[in-house]
Formats: sequence, C-alpha cells, structure tokens
Amino acid sequence: MAMNTTPFAIAPRTPHAGPRRIDTPPVPWGDDVKRILCVRLDHLGDVLMTTPALRALRESAPGRHLTLFASPAGAAIAPYLADIDDLIVYDAPWASPAPQGSPHDHAAMIERLRDGGFDAAVIFTVYSQNPLPAATVCFQAGIARRLAHCRENPYSLLTDWIVEPEPHASVRHEVERQLALVEAVGARTSDPRMRIVVRDEDRDALRARLAAHGIAGDEPLVVVHPGATAASRRYASDKYARALDELTRADDCRVLLTGTADEAPLTRAIADAAQPATRARLVDFAGAFALGEFIALLDSVDLLIANNSGPVHIAAALGTPVVDLYALTNPQHTPWRTPHRLLYRDVACRWCYRGECPVGHHACLQGVEADEVANAALDLLRDTRQRRIAAQTAADDARLA
Repeated sequence: MAMNTTPFAIAPRTPHAGPRRIDTPPVPWGDDVKRILCVRLDHLGDVLMTTPALRALRESAPGRHLTLFASPAGAAIAPYLADIDDLIVYDAPWASPAPQGSPHDHAAMIERLRDGGFDAAVIFTVYSQNPLPAATVCFQAGIARRLAHCRENPYSLLTDWIVEPEPHASVRHEVERQLALVEAVGARTSDPRMRIVVRDEDRDALRARLAAHGIAGDEPLVVVHPGATAASRRYASDKYARALDELTRADDCRVLLTGTADEAPLTRAIADAAQPATRARLVDFAGAFALGEFIALLDSVDLLIANNSGPVHIAAALGTPVVDLYALTNPQHTPWRTPHRLLYRDVACRWCYRGECPVGHHACLQGVEADEVANAALDLLRDTRQRRIAAQTAADDARLA
C-alpha cells in the first residue's frame, strides 16, 4: 500500500460545490517575510500533520520565525515541535462547540496578534473547514499576507487565495494538502516526514514508570489506545479484547493499555472482557502518562493498535508501526509514511464527517473482525523484527569489513 496518498478508491463528492476560477496565482514570499503566524485551530493530530509544511516554511528563507496559533487541544503538542518558535493559544468560537472567553477576550486576541508584528499568516484547514473566520481575524490584526485554501471568493480577506480543489476534484492526504498550500508561495522541503521531538527527561521518566510495573526495556511491547474524541471513531471494547486474546496466544508480547483518565472505563472494559491468560499480559496505564512520556513510549514500542486518533499520528511521526482501525468519517488522515495496516469496512455512508454514526450501525468500523486486528498486528510485528535482524546483520557486517 502506498504511504503518500489516501488508499480509498471512492473519493468524497459532497457536501460542497465546485471551485470558482481565479487567474492570478500567488507570488512566492521572499526573504522579507520573516515572522509567520501558522494558524491551525483543530486537534493535536492535525497540528502534527502540518509539521512538514512548517518545515518547508522555515527552510525556504533565512531567519524565519514561526508562531503556532492553535486551539488548547492542538497547543499541547507545540513543546515537541522543532520548527515552532512561539505559541499563541486561542479557543476560536468557530472551531469549538463551547469556546471559552467573552467577545472582549476575542477582541484582545486581535490586538495581541497586531502587536506580534507578523509579516504573513498561513491558515491551515481541512477541506470541510472554512478559513474565512481566521482570515478575518488576521485581516483585523493587520497581517499583510494571508494564505489559505478557500472554496468561495474571499475578496480581500485572503491576499494569497488557493482555490479549494477538494473533495470534488481530488482528495489528498492532509500532509500533502498542507505541503501544496505553502508550495504556492515558494516554500518547499526535501523531507516530507512528520517530525516530533522525544525529550531525554521523558525517556527517563518512562523507563522508571515501566520498571515500577516490572516491564523490562527489552520486552516486546504493544500499545493499545482504544479512545478517540468522537464516538464514531471508537472500535468496540469487546472486539479489542478478543483481538488481544488472539494476539497474546500467538506472540510473546506485553500489551500496554493507554488513554486519558476519562478513558479509563474503556481500558478497564477491555481488560475485563479479555481471557485470564491475556489479562496476565496486560498493564492498564489509562491516565498515567503525561504527553511527553507518552511520546517516549510510542517511540520505544514495537507496535501501536488504535482508532484513527492523535496517537496514530504521533506514532507515524516516530516511525512506529500502526494498526489503524479507521472509521470512514473522512479519508485524508491515514498514517503517514510509517508501516501500517488500515482496517475498515466500506459502506455507502462513507465520509459522513460525523462524531456519531448518523445511521446507527457503525458498520465501517464495527464490521472489522477481531481476528483481522490480531492478524494485522502479527504481520506488522513479524515485519518489524525481520527489519531489525536485517539492520543488525548489516551493522555487524560493516564492523567486520
């Protein structure tokens, strides 16, 4: 399976109309564009999938300073991004169902952006989002250059308008979409991988935590992260349990269940539904890890099994193999450039963009059987071990040469 595009043969055709035509392409941004506001107001995984585009902006002119303008959820990943110099957190009223702050607070944010002295703003969105509210804020803040994909005519709100081609003409992976956006103003990179920093202090904290649970550093480890912000993207707990029963019968791995403290009922339900022999191989870490530790964990394990959620994109940025239980809510967020298996059932109601299954059967995800999950995990574990043996053999041969 190709890792640089979406794997689906049938692309979305709705809900939006076709693009308007524009005749003047954007002009490449020169070396005078130093301070860039990078607007990404959705989730942690979306911010991560923007990191190759951020790197392109930085590498394309000397001395660039990038400020991430992010939601509270997206801002959490900022300390682990090498290409971000500064962070402004904004709970945008058009991007949150229950935003914090008053109209006065939002007016104060515009003044804060004005005081930032930004030369340009790049508004990163998925194709189902409208960039114009963010463009309006940047316009009011006096940011001279404003770049975004947009379906309708933005008039003066965008100085650099890229006509929205998705989904009616084609659908790209989210990483490809954002790379194409910044390329329109001359920003390119030779390295399209996502990137995330693993801090030494987080590695040390992780080792201590695992050791306290009797987990050795050389054990084969599989992380299972059953949560997701949307119910439509959560695989059933009893199926997770049956998959782990099959996996642990066939492989001598330890399984670490992870999630937020609020997701502890999910991990507990999996452990309770698993066979006794499987439970003996499980450790429930729901609510245990700070984000930095969790990043270090995903960097050190053999495999992640998860729904389509932020941890999948963290693992992809680290090169960790992923079994991705992928609900067909949208097509552009598959694992990027890491070994993976994508599990789903095709359905007529694909690309619903809903947090709850609109027809109630949830067949795109719950139609995946537990043995498929186990087999995908075993396949990836086998491939990973074979690559490690080959790499070790090559290193030994090089030493002897």
